[in-house]
Amino acid sequence: MNDHEQLNNVTWDSDVQKKFEQMSSKIPIFLRDIAQKKVFQKAEDFARKDGRTLVSQKDLVDAFFAETPFGFHGPMKNDMNEFGIDYTKYGYPK
Repeated sequence: MNDHEQLNNVTWDSDVQKKFEQMSSKIPIFLRDIAQKKVFQKAEDFARKDGRTLVSQKDLVDAFFAETPFGFHGPMKNDMNEFGIDYTKYGYPK
């Protein structure tokens, strides 16, 4: 496997994948498909940018904050709290 293939071969930590699915279930159905695609891709992009092949919880949190419009951060934070995701440890305010 060459370096380019390794960078594109990103996998998800099983707990992070579960959190992604839980968080995705809270997205309104009419936005869910596109939102899932954007967050999923952004999380993998963050991992690749750091030269990693495993998506971490930080990647997931960063992706949700990056792809969710600011006006929806409050409800998103509530959902993260509900699913046991401590976004504050990644530098995001309560």
